[in-house]
Amino acid sequence: MTAHGASREALAAARERLDALTDNTAVDAAKLADELAAVTALLHREVSLRRVLTDPAQAGEAKAELVQRLLGAQVSGETADLVAGLVRSRWSQSRDLVDVLEELADVADLTAAQRAGTLDDVEDELFRFGRIVSSSTELRAALTNRKAGAPAKGELLRSLLGGRAKATTERLVTRLVTAPRGRSLEAGLESLSKLAADRRDRTVAVVTSAVPLSDGQKQRLGAALTKLYGRRMHLNLDVDPEVLGGIRVQVGDEVINGSLADRLEDAARRMAS
Repeated sequence: MTAHGASREALAAARERLDALTDNTAVDAAKLADELAAVTALLHREVSLRRVLTDPAQAGEAKAELVQRLLGAQVSGETADLVAGLVRSRWSQSRDLVDVLEELADVADLTAAQRAGTLDDVEDELFRFGRIVSSSTELRAALTNRKAGAPAKGELLRSLLGGRAKATTERLVTRLVTAPRGRSLEAGLESLSKLAADRRDRTVAVVTSAVPLSDGQKQRLGAALTKLYGRRMHLNLDVDPEVLGGIRVQVGDEVINGSLADRLEDAARRMAS
């Protein structure tokens, strides 16, 4: 999410608390994600409660005690404590609290995948799902149809992803589609991909080439981009024959174009320098 002012500080503190919590392997990160998602849905729906919990005129401890009374019997102690910590913070807008809760739920799910050694698979599946959606107008329309209920969309996703994708991927995409909260499907998938990359302190590079890259080419390109940007780089690979034998690399808003041979030769020079 894009946070400003007090909400930015609250987001940073919340991420630190979540990391500290999930560093403890005794904490079930997937269960934590489900519970945070449930609290997100509650506060998105109950606007008056959200306003009370983000009211700067109310004492932080009083708001934290309210959270414990409301949630203590409904969720784990870890989730209740995490939400109580959130409401002690100051927020620029009441909606920001819900946005942060949603992000924490996604990060907790990605942490569960990281523990299971499947984070790379989840990253790749999110990318491929985004490509499938962008290439199918009919599928995108079905997944974003406001008249279709969440159960119907969930069933469609189960038919598409069930048994074919990691459980984490299915959970993340299902939450995004059934509770978009104003986000476009494309923006939501991009946000999930960035969160997945951040779990490894890596940057995502979308690489489009006319033909599939060899393992050696992928390794050289990844190493060159890592050196260029100063961060570990995860390559999301796509094939488009219209690239005409070349390659297109997009890192954030920056696009690098050029022939495959030229780019790899330049990569080799960068690595040797």
